[in-house]
Amino acid sequence: MPDDILSVASELVEITRLVADDDFSATMARFVTRLVRTVPGCDDAIITVRSATGVETVHSSRDLGFDPLVPGPIVEAVTFGEPRRLDDVAVDQRWPSFGTQFVNAGYRSCLCLPVSTPGEETAVLTLISKDADRFGESAYDLVLLLTLHAGVAFENAALFHDSRELVTQLRTALRTRSLVGQAQGLLMRHYTYDSSHAFEVLKRASQNSNRKLRDLAALLVKAHEDRTFETALADLGMAEQDVTSPSH
Repeated sequence: MPDDILSVASELVEITRLVADDDFSATMARFVTRLVRTVPGCDDAIITVRSATGVETVHSSRDLGFDPLVPGPIVEAVTFGEPRRLDDVAVDQRWPSFGTQFVNAGYRSCLCLPVSTPGEETAVLTLISKDADRFGESAYDLVLLLTLHAGVAFENAALFHDSRELVTQLRTALRTRSLVGQAQGLLMRHYTYDSSHAFEVLKRASQNSNRKLRDLAALLVKAHEDRTFETALADLGMAEQDVTSPSH
């Protein structure tokens, strides 16, 4: 157990920090790396997620040498949302298949704690050690604290992903509005339309050509830049006699 609580607090800050290039995998990778370094006697760590599609391990600190999804404490913890602790695989025979793989990989004990996650998914953080009886009450308390912060990391990663998606959508919307506005202006100048008339022309041309309004507008703007605007209008069936009285 670290003597200085400030060192633990520092680890928590680092665990839950997201930077511009972070994604879920990067967040969890950083969390596991720091966790192994922080918890005394911890040789490896695993994060396991259970969703509608099944149970999967999303990160481990290295190649473990055993299958964490063999029926055992990890699968039970993630299925029932309850902690599981294996103090000594040589003594505890509750999960024989898991225990055989576990001990053959060189491990003796593990601690599995549920992690708070957004949505319907459930997750478990598992610490494993090559020594027996490594995760007693004091270690349990520290790991529980870190596990709560793992839940924050999950939520932050999900929030960051959602925010990035929203920013992307907003940028697309703004770009669309700009392109459509430019295309409207070109039609207004070319045919002396007013703004609403030009927009109706664009909408009808979009439907007739089976193109998204944004793509049609981009095509017209590029044609203007390439000095092929009238050719583009003709190719799209947007000659003046066809569009001076668009239907409403």
